[in-house]
Amino acid sequence: MGDTLRLNASFVDYGLVVVYFAVVLLIGFAARRRVSDSLDFFLSGRSLPAWVTGLAFISANLGAVEIVGMSANGAQYGMATMHYFWIGAVPAMLFLGVVMMPFYYGSKVRSVPEFMRRRFGTGAHLVNAISFAVAQVLIAGINLYLLATIVNALLGWPLWVSLIIAAIIVLSYITLGGLSAAIYNEVLQFFVIVAALLPLTLIGLHRVGGVGGLIDKVTASPGGAGQLSSWPATNLSGFDNPFWSVVGIVFGLGFVLSFGYWTTNFVEVQRAMATNSMSAARATPIIGAFPKMFVPFIVVIPGLIASVLVPEISALKAGEDSPLTYNESILALIRDVLPNGLLGIAIAGLLAAFMAGMAANISAFNTVFSYDLWQQYVKKDRPDDYYLKVGRWATVGATGIAIGTALIAAGYSNLMDYLQTLFGFFNAPLFATFILGMFWKRMTPTAGWAGLVSGTLAAIVVFVMNETGVITLPGQGSAFVAAGAAFVVDILVSVVVSQVTAPKPVAELAGLVYSETPKEVRTDPEAHRLPWYRSPVPLAGIALVMVIVLNVIFR
Repeated sequence: MGDTLRLNASFVDYGLVVVYFAVVLLIGFAARRRVSDSLDFFLSGRSLPAWVTGLAFISANLGAVEIVGMSANGAQYGMATMHYFWIGAVPAMLFLGVVMMPFYYGSKVRSVPEFMRRRFGTGAHLVNAISFAVAQVLIAGINLYLLATIVNALLGWPLWVSLIIAAIIVLSYITLGGLSAAIYNEVLQFFVIVAALLPLTLIGLHRVGGVGGLIDKVTASPGGAGQLSSWPATNLSGFDNPFWSVVGIVFGLGFVLSFGYWTTNFVEVQRAMATNSMSAARATPIIGAFPKMFVPFIVVIPGLIASVLVPEISALKAGEDSPLTYNESILALIRDVLPNGLLGIAIAGLLAAFMAGMAANISAFNTVFSYDLWQQYVKKDRPDDYYLKVGRWATVGATGIAIGTALIAAGYSNLMDYLQTLFGFFNAPLFATFILGMFWKRMTPTAGWAGLVSGTLAAIVVFVMNETGVITLPGQGSAFVAAGAAFVVDILVSVVVSQVTAPKPVAELAGLVYSETPKEVRTDPEAHRLPWYRSPVPLAGIALVMVIVLNVIFR
């Protein structure tokens, strides 16, 4: 990348970034004063209101990968990228709020692996906790790599120096305040990210001659007018046949990857678990769905603008040599269109996004490592402050490992390809086991871990076949197929193994299987008293109608 991406920042820009960091660290110190035990550190003492956790929920997801990955996708594939939001996020977020959240909140589990342990015993729990921990440090590595590229673009420092500096910054505020520091910073980061990306989109649109100018320029560019419609998205899915492309996106992305990510991803669920009531926990992902459906307008559109406005990205699309990759689309657009002052806000916004994403991964890792691995399998029955210390050391260790995994991320020209592959390995089989175990009481503990392992192996087999040329699926098609394979194989193996092994006694399944959980535990006692605009089900209905309308308008 070298000097191609040096951002011409002024004293004002650096000043804005310094002010932002000062506020972040102050929040860390303020939150530290409230951390007296592990519930405070890992779940914020279950005391936060729904609007705070709703914004944190979306901000934890609006990390570096989202901004850089989706703008890279926007530059490479165009409007088809909208599927990651309108098909691949909002429906699953609404399902999480309406159906799954009462179940989670009522059963008082602290993490998804903890649910696995109670439902299936230690086999499935150990497989899930290890795979989750591995996934978090791999994804944290992506965020760290992107954070380092910003430091590199700003200061010209070598990538490895930038990686270490970036790691120290994130480490300082999570270690200080735990989840409260992460959540309150995420709310701040949400506003900073929007303040950075909105002017970028508007100025970029102005530069290309408004919406009409963008349509003309994209139509005339390599890829043509197809980039302006979101369906059937054959270039994104890797399927030439429009019918199979739609099936791949709806089943692979919209169902398996999306529901797998949102309903079992502890990073997101942890935000909702930090609320002060079941209604607030249910409302958290539903409130998050409203900004989520409009995020692509400030993330995907800048990528599309960069593909016609930034010479290096245009060259890349035309198949010519270019010093940049799609991952650098948004940085290159910032370099080319933002004046000083706004540049500082944009840099702070990107740093905010990268830190939000990485902090979310690391805080989820330290909870699972401390409770699900260390306390369960290494040192049982120690005092609470012992596990708090383990959590803080796990944070340091995970950050160190993330520096190593950042170098894997550096090898991909579009990070979304890498990320969707990881989700196929880790989230798709987990979702299959989780949903089957939750709704089918006959599923056995042996089937729990056997399904998880076989599902993960199925995804790896598809990945290896694609890498070695046995099958050829360009775009993110191999990730969608791997996820679908993982889901189907996991379900089949779980059903077969359940037929030949012994299930848990029905008496032990209360709170873990839907049919065996008393209605008063999994229903919201406050629901009938709330006004409609605070009631989860009507809010979810409004969000669903809005997302269908968006899909129709931009088809």
